Amino acid sequence: MPRGDLYPEIGPFETGYLPLHGGHVMYWEQVGNPRGRPALFLHGGPGAGAGAVHRRFFDPDFWRVVIFDQRGAGRSRPLGNLDNNTTDDLVSDIDTLRRHLGIERFLLFGGSWGSTLALAYAQTYPDRVFGCVLRGVFLGRPHEVDWFLHGMAAIFPDAYANFIGFLPEGERSDVLGAYLRRLTHPDASVHLPAARAWSVYEGSCSTLLPSPETVTSFAQDRTALGLARIEAYYFANGLFLPPGGLLAGMDRIGHIPAEIVQGRYDMICPARTAFELSAAWRSARMTIVPDAGHSALEPGIRRALVAAVERFRHGR
Repeated sequence: MPRGDLYPEIGPFETGYLPLHGGHVMYWEQVGNPRGRPALFLHGGPGAGAGAVHRRFFDPDFWRVVIFDQRGAGRSRPLGNLDNNTTDDLVSDIDTLRRHLGIERFLLFGGSWGSTLALAYAQTYPDRVFGCVLRGVFLGRPHEVDWFLHGMAAIFPDAYANFIGFLPEGERSDVLGAYLRRLTHPDASVHLPAARAWSVYEGSCSTLLPSPETVTSFAQDRTALGLARIEAYYFANGLFLPPGGLLAGMDRIGHIPAEIVQGRYDMICPARTAFELSAAWRSARMTIVPDAGHSALEPGIRRALVAAVERFRHGR
């Protein structure tokens, strides 16, 4: 019988810190069945970090779930560090972790930036991925970044007014540059308020209906700093993606089965992008959730994600 919601809360059976090149140290954990089928959870942002709730999309009796915090994010160290922090570094880190844990192939599970990173990894190492579950697809193209920085004002003018209003009027012609200067300032009295303003803007636009709990979680200093600083830095550098973008590399992974879950009213990553990815991926199935925005924790999205993972469990 299909499951209707997330699995119960669960703790990891193993955790660790893995030294990486460039002075970073990755936090990782494993959850579920140590002899189960491997699945890798990729968090969003970039820079958002993973949380305990993300363990609950997977049946712990069947899956061996690997969760980690990307460079500069969450429990990885140093928090918010931008040195040696690119998409290629993150792809390399995933494979370092895969080898460290003795895993041959993963199911990749990622939403928002996590979907971007999943695609980048799969296109680099297609023989190490047996499937993908992607949510709120983001391909990192300039018009998608521009939508985040400006376009969402059409739907969330109040949140956008607060986002823009944080900056002096004379700096609002270059929102990304103005925020990045503050976010990379060494003084916490400068970078933390900027991080909160950026992160609260994103949290305020992430759900179909207002969610004070979501906004509060985005406003926490540790979450806000990792998310805002790394996200702004990646945006300013074209997400460190190849010139042709990720759609140009779909021939390398077209044979890999995929489930794409997309909220109809996702304002962070509008549905058009998911449609474009689905059209370029012959082995993908797309589910549009009619009453949801961007957040993985909205009821319809989380049910669709659990169902998508279950289809991989049963051979789709």
